[in-house]
Amino acid sequence: MIRVLVCDDQVLVRSGFVTILDAQPDIEVVGEAGDGLAAVELALQVRPDVVVMDIRMPGLDGIEATRRLAGPGMAEPVRTLVVTTFNLDEYVYQALRAGASGFLLKDATPQQLVAGVRTVAAGDALLAPAVTRRLIGRYGSRVRPTGPPDAAGARAGAATRSGLAPRELEVLRLIAAGRSNAEIAAALVLSGETVKTYVSRILAKLGLRDRVQAVVYAYRNGLADETDETGLS
Repeated sequence: MIRVLVCDDQVLVRSGFVTILDAQPDIEVVGEAGDGLAAVELALQVRPDVVVMDIRMPGLDGIEATRRLAGPGMAEPVRTLVVTTFNLDEYVYQALRAGASGFLLKDATPQQLVAGVRTVAAGDALLAPAVTRRLIGRYGSRVRPTGPPDAAGARAGAATRSGLAPRELEVLRLIAAGRSNAEIAAALVLSGETVKTYVSRILAKLGLRDRVQAVVYAYRNGLADETDETGLS
């Protein structure tokens, strides 16, 4: 069973999420919270597999609550799926930097919510490629280092320091471009299982938790493929 904690300050929305998730044979809602502080306290008590977290709430907001549950330095981070009404790039960026494993809008279908919870519970990141590309297109400069004029040389140095093999670097750049495993497989003419193996190996080598952190790592270290930023919206 996937144990879920639902946090939203709107009772009707929270009840709706609980009803949808509890109806699934493999999901159990183990708690509800109406604000971020209550969510943090309850999550530390019941240790859910996934916290479904709203962003805008009184007191402690969902971003800070996510940081306290899944942020840097957490020995046992709690996987968090942010679900919000507000389709703002700044919120997406802040939530992912705070440690969220996924981001959904509240206009998602019940099926998408359920799939999102299952995806995050399985240890995968949930971020649509289009959202990734838009996010990086606008905020990539915040995490991309200001390097020397010799950008190619700096990039080669970062690639060497990463310890990744050439094929692994190719996969990382495609992850940073927001490509799904299927898209990466098609682009590199690999099987889906092979791509999954590469992704797992990359995360292990770099000490990263999920694909979201891999995206940030790639941009921080100048390893993203700049050509993939063309046409971002």
